[in-house]
Amino acid sequence: MDFDQLEIFLEVARLSSFSRAAEKRFRTQPAVSSQIRALEEEVGARLLDRSGGRVSLTASGKLFFKYAEETLDRRKTILTEIAETERVPRGEIVVGANEGTCLHILPEVFAQFKRDYPNVAVSIRRSDYARILESILENVVDFGVVSLPVNDNRLEAQMIHRDELVVITAPGHALAAKSSVTLAEVSAYPLVVPKLGHTRDALDALFYDHHLKPNLAMELDSSELLKRFVAADVGVGFIARSNIEEDIRAKALVAITLADAQIRRDLALVFRKDKSLSRAAKAFMDIAVKQRNFSTSVAGAGKRSK
Repeated sequence: MDFDQLEIFLEVARLSSFSRAAEKRFRTQPAVSSQIRALEEEVGARLLDRSGGRVSLTASGKLFFKYAEETLDRRKTILTEIAETERVPRGEIVVGANEGTCLHILPEVFAQFKRDYPNVAVSIRRSDYARILESILENVVDFGVVSLPVNDNRLEAQMIHRDELVVITAPGHALAAKSSVTLAEVSAYPLVVPKLGHTRDALDALFYDHHLKPNLAMELDSSELLKRFVAADVGVGFIARSNIEEDIRAKALVAITLADAQIRRDLALVFRKDKSLSRAAKAFMDIAVKQRNFSTSVAGAGKRSK
């Protein structure tokens, strides 16, 4: 039984004629008769009375007519709703990102997305770099937002944000009055650094390249904790400039540029190459790319990227 058979049955029943139904469906009369016979054989009952020179519904045919109409109506509704979903994003998107990105980069993107597509639910999974990449590959999240580079040929990356790491101190720290410092000057003080991740890898490489041994005071797995301990003058830290804008305005922290090095941080929206993105996911990507922030002070400068 298929939709074509149901449509032919309804046409014959409504017109009370095989020949007129055949004309309307652009079929031959034998073809229409054959479809009706196949349908009756499948349901195990005679649906149309052909006696008396006029086609009419049998008792079983009247019952079948009702369900055939409902079935085709439901089919139309389903196809309409699916087509609407393809035009207007619906459903849910899930994004994985670390703490700093969730707090300082993504809120504006999510706010614009919810204004444009209020019927799409948004879920955020906060995690570290390695786990975010695993979540993408396992299809646990639609997108991950991580620092470049991403060295996995199964993944595709679309850059959405660029800034740089800066030195941060408490307002009363000895370095706070300086507009820029060298890495050697920073290494003379206790350091508060991330425990893991791209930023930590970049810092380790930077100190190694400058033949300096950092004095590690604390290793933390939270960028917000790192800021709080630096503000409490436990040590000097490194963090992305975009993560401390509010702290600078509140005069809780001081940001200082490195004079002899630059660590650029490029954030990208990462997803599986073989994943068929939903309309909602594509819309989210469009907004993230349009809102991307490339700091002019960083974009035009030399770089060191890890």
